[in-house]
Amino acid sequence: MRRLLVPWGVLGAVAAGFAYVGAVDPGEPGHYPACPLFRLTGLHCPGCGGLRSAHAFVHGDLGAALDANAPAVLAYLAFAVLWTTWAVRRARGRSFSVVPPTAVLWATGALLAVFTVVRNLPFGGWLRP
Repeated sequence: MRRLLVPWGVLGAVAAGFAYVGAVDPGEPGHYPACPLFRLTGLHCPGCGGLRSAHAFVHGDLGAALDANAPAVLAYLAFAVLWTTWAVRRARGRSFSVVPPTAVLWATGALLAVFTVVRNLPFGGWLRP
């Protein structure tokens, strides 16, 4: 059980964050700060809508979560897979590290850049939070 202290601690912190966002609706003004990029430029960054996405996800509304920020939902799912793999490997006494190939990092960055550009163009309005 001692090997699982850090994974359980990380899961507890993430769960606490999701519980807070689930309890305090980001759609109501005054609870969270505005996105600085949006406030200064009117452009949506790749994270815009992430809190609303997390709120909807916690409440089981996958459609609204995807509508608010689809890449964030993919990140929640990736975290779940990575955390589970980490915990299982730690429980078995094995080490675990995440070192994605450089191509995966570049592809992820490129997809987020395209997502950001498209959501700020007139025809990409459906991607905005």
